[in-house]
Amino acid sequence: MRRTAVGVGALALAAVLLAPTGADAAAADPTPSPTPTSTPTPTPTPTVTATSLPSDTTVRTFSYGAHPQQRMDVWWHPTGERRPAVFVIHGGWWSGGDKKYTTSISRSYAQLGYTVITINYRLSGDAPWPAQRSDALNAIATMRKHAETFNMDPDRYVVLGFSAGGHIAAAVGTYGDGLPGLRGVAGISPVISPLTAYTDGDEGGDAYQRKLRRAAVALAGGCGPTQCPKVWSSMEVAFHASPSDAPMLTVHSLDEFVPPYQSELLKQALDEVGVKMTVRTMPGTQHSAPLYREPGVTEGVQSWIAARLAR
Repeated sequence: MRRTAVGVGALALAAVLLAPTGADAAAADPTPSPTPTSTPTPTPTPTVTATSLPSDTTVRTFSYGAHPQQRMDVWWHPTGERRPAVFVIHGGWWSGGDKKYTTSISRSYAQLGYTVITINYRLSGDAPWPAQRSDALNAIATMRKHAETFNMDPDRYVVLGFSAGGHIAAAVGTYGDGLPGLRGVAGISPVISPLTAYTDGDEGGDAYQRKLRRAAVALAGGCGPTQCPKVWSSMEVAFHASPSDAPMLTVHSLDEFVPPYQSELLKQALDEVGVKMTVRTMPGTQHSAPLYREPGVTEGVQSWIAARLAR
């Protein structure tokens, strides 16, 4: 059976009894500051095509780190004024998925004239949290450092994430005291609260909820909330809300296994520090990319991003 937002939220917050906040949270968070690579290294051939793109669009795959998963596809327009950027983060339970599965979404934003960066990141089987957030931060830092190369405006970008990638995107949005140039974060079915997912996935949860619980434990390095409270606190996006965070938009289906009340926990935290967050709900059970393709969702997200990236 599904639980109420109040009940599950209380259980999730109680799972980490002494969740650090403010300076204590920063001290407990094991993520180092992002270190951009000196030069993004191109791979021999691009992994995506540029079909139906403006004629000036270039698409290439680059390395932003030494690990095989630290790769990003960059779609850019070498001519004209510098373009604002959209970073896209794929889902897949933190343990799978690939940037190639968001190719059509990346293409659509390139068609709108943005610089688009679709990233792969170390999966939970490669490294535990916070490696995934660190990879996203490093990809962003690398692109900002080399913004001129890609005709990108380093001070106007958003991050768009799907499911587990939405969790990473939201964690980027509440990292530290805000990232320079970050104008907004959008998440489609984002796992905002791994603690809530852990609670929902006990013996009373459905198959997807139980799978998400196992995936969250794997992300934490195989360790549960009571055994590794600092890691789970680091994973919990709402615990890191601060006044300099970027505004956020999340979209959930009312009856999907990552329900809207996960985002409501973050909205409450962001409201308390004066950061605007919009939580949109759609009927049904669609999750992640299928939800994004529901009538009106793509257009709504694109309009929100356009407003954030306007001069």
